[in-house]
Amino acid sequence: MQNYPGVFTAVKKDGTSYYRASITHKKKHISLGSYPTALLAYAAYLEGNSILTDPSLSFSDFSSHRALPFPKWVCLLNFRDNGLYFATPIYIRKSYLEYFLAPDQILKFDIDDLFYYSSHKIMRRGRHFFVADYGMQVNIMSRYGIKNYAVKNRDYRFVNGDDMDFRYENIEIFNPYHGVSKRETKKGVRYVAKIHIKGNYTIGSYETDIEAAIAYNKAIDLLKKAGINKKFVPNYLENLSPSVYADIYSKLHISPKITNYLRV
Repeated sequence: MQNYPGVFTAVKKDGTSYYRASITHKKKHISLGSYPTALLAYAAYLEGNSILTDPSLSFSDFSSHRALPFPKWVCLLNFRDNGLYFATPIYIRKSYLEYFLAPDQILKFDIDDLFYYSSHKIMRRGRHFFVADYGMQVNIMSRYGIKNYAVKNRDYRFVNGDDMDFRYENIEIFNPYHGVSKRETKKGVRYVAKIHIKGNYTIGSYETDIEAAIAYNKAIDLLKKAGINKKFVPNYLENLSPSVYADIYSKLHISPKITNYLRV
């Protein structure tokens, strides 16, 4: 059998052979994947070499007929242009990074997030983006203060209108607290606190989001004292002293809907 540069024979557990392609460029050894035939593996090697050595090749030159998958194109183009190789499909721009889910699906992140996304593969389910972290699927929106149940344009918004742009300056959080939503009324802005037990229960309507957040915490305390062992996540108010928190907590009114629920 003919020997192809960059192609190595490997054997599966069942004894069948397959072929691995790899390339070394600027002292960096890069795996190009596994292929059923030596010829396909060699085609991947030739294509990888072209990407790394031909500065005229760009993202627009990729097609489904190419030997290498698109994520590998991104990795090689970034290595060629920026001198950094990542296992995830990241391309570094001047002041931010692009994470390519597909040629036409590009997430943007601040450079500060480079270390995280270079070691975490992003998966997509509908409009939700996840990474595997310590064996769990974690919604990346939680990194930016966006709760899993948050509603776009009610609880947060993307400033420039691009919901694929996760740069910090592009994310504006309206409701940073669990169970709190902002309402426009005839008397002005009010903050409504709700909690989910067996259905949503309104805790109350308050003048400030801080009061609503503390009311949510107070409702959690009441429910726990009544023996309802649900994993509620309390609000953390870091800029509030314990004495101020306690004063607000003691004065807050809780809706009879909650107290009546506890009596049932």
